[in-house]
Amino acid sequence: MALTCFDITHSDHIAHVVMKRPEALNSMNAEFWAELPALIAEIDAGSKSRVIVISSTGKHFSAGMDLGVFASGGGGLLGDTGVSEEGRRRAAMWLAVQHLQDSFTALERCRIPVLAAIHGGCIGGAIDMVCAADVRYASADAFFCVQEINIGMTADVGTLQRLPKLIPDGVAREWAYTGDRVPAARAAEVGFVNQVFDTHEALVAGVLEIAGRIARHSPLATWGTKEMLNFSRDHTVADSLRYMAGWQSGMFQPRDMLEEFSAKGEGRDPEFERLPTLPEPW
Repeated sequence: MALTCFDITHSDHIAHVVMKRPEALNSMNAEFWAELPALIAEIDAGSKSRVIVISSTGKHFSAGMDLGVFASGGGGLLGDTGVSEEGRRRAAMWLAVQHLQDSFTALERCRIPVLAAIHGGCIGGAIDMVCAADVRYASADAFFCVQEINIGMTADVGTLQRLPKLIPDGVAREWAYTGDRVPAARAAEVGFVNQVFDTHEALVAGVLEIAGRIARHSPLATWGTKEMLNFSRDHTVADSLRYMAGWQSGMFQPRDMLEEFSAKGEGRDPEFERLPTLPEPW
């Protein structure tokens, strides 16, 4: 697919997705919201990659939402709703917000882990996005800001739903209520990011190295691990254990385990069959 907001490379079972609009601070325009879920679905459906790394270019990771997305004129998601009655216009807005939410939920929905490598500013909608990633890493110059409160609105694309499940609830509320800039060191202190790297270059190299360690493992076992972690986050322990039993009774087969043991004994990297391709559209 032709991309205007992203570059993507594939190497060693890793899909590296790079935001490429540094002149616009990688703000999230209408094309962004269409391209991101489509490219994530394409990577997932193709089944060749076992990890996705998302990084960025320029001064900031992303300045968040391009407000033109909600413009009533050309280029906005509400540019031509086909309706004029107020109730129907509000319904169109309701659908538009869910479209934006689904664009980030695509990161959770895909079968493989998504790692976010964050430098500079991660602002507003960018926090919504990285909250939907499996793991976050940052460079020392990174900062985070729930910007919506600073412009008189409530964050609506996932931050308020996911952030309190990633860091202590009181800390999440402080960030959301104040709109303060949170430096990388503080984000690491509360567990929002796993590791802070000295520079942008070291960040990307380090996250790709971690991705390589993940990609070495059975993609079926990794998919099951992501599925269980996400399900357990949103359900009781009892429900999650029952779901795990059902998954394992169908998906657990001995071949990948035997390959792991054989590879270790022979001093080589294991080789695994890729995940099944997905039908289009997915």
